[in-house]
Amino acid sequence: MGHLVLYYLRVVLGVILLLVCALYGTVSSIIFKLIGKQYLSQWSTARCYYYVMKYGMGIDVKVIGEEKLANKPFVAISNHQSTLDILMLGRMFPKGCTVTAKKSLKYVPLLGWFMALSGTFFLDRSSREKSVKTLNKGLQQIKEKKRALWIFPEGTRSYATTLDILPFKKGAFHLAQQGNIPVVPVVVSNTSTIMNPKNKVFNRGVITVKVLDPVSTDGLAKEDVGEFSETIRESMLKELKEIGYSKPINDTTVPQEYIDYMNKKGQTKKPGDNVVGVSTGVSINA
Repeated sequence: MGHLVLYYLRVVLGVILLLVCALYGTVSSIIFKLIGKQYLSQWSTARCYYYVMKYGMGIDVKVIGEEKLANKPFVAISNHQSTLDILMLGRMFPKGCTVTAKKSLKYVPLLGWFMALSGTFFLDRSSREKSVKTLNKGLQQIKEKKRALWIFPEGTRSYATTLDILPFKKGAFHLAQQGNIPVVPVVVSNTSTIMNPKNKVFNRGVITVKVLDPVSTDGLAKEDVGEFSETIRESMLKELKEIGYSKPINDTTVPQEYIDYMNKKGQTKKPGDNVVGVSTGVSINA
């Protein structure tokens, strides 16, 4: 029962911190727009959210290969798991980069205001034509101004408790192919050990992110985009299985799948271990 109380307390605190950062983002976006530096809005707010969550919630992000995000333009793609993806972006979001988001988020108080003011590309999922038009606008901007676009090709949060990635939608890859822009795959360790609403998980811990080598689209034909996207997904899935789960410091609980994963790896309980399984209550080494 105690872990449920702590879970909900951390959820409330997390929402408050998110709203504080959204308020900061709204105000800073107005200022950056007035001084002609709107491209810094999302970067500034992302960093704010990262540090607030790091010191306020005890969640950190370790990045491997961050230097591969230095050369723009590019289209970055990453696996989409939960609202913790915002924290991942907060740690490594490059200057001059923007994100895509579903149109409905535009109308969320504070968060939507910030996203609209900072140049987010909102996609209308009910209209493929409108989404394509929005992405083409993004393509023109990132090419002309040497910027970057961050897209979650799964199209929705997976809330995965296993080391898996949903099938990719092709929009990001068609965009890269049309603009002859490289794709930079970014793999995030499974975060269900840090936050997972279904299992009432909300722990402190460390998320691992690995930036893979940019993949060129030179000579890529339109009819080969499907195979191209699947090849990248397979490479990301392989890397996800290598980096595994985010490392939790137990405050609430962890998914049973994580217990099974650690047992399979031969990790056993040691003195001082405090990571507890959902249904078994067995402590194991994280």
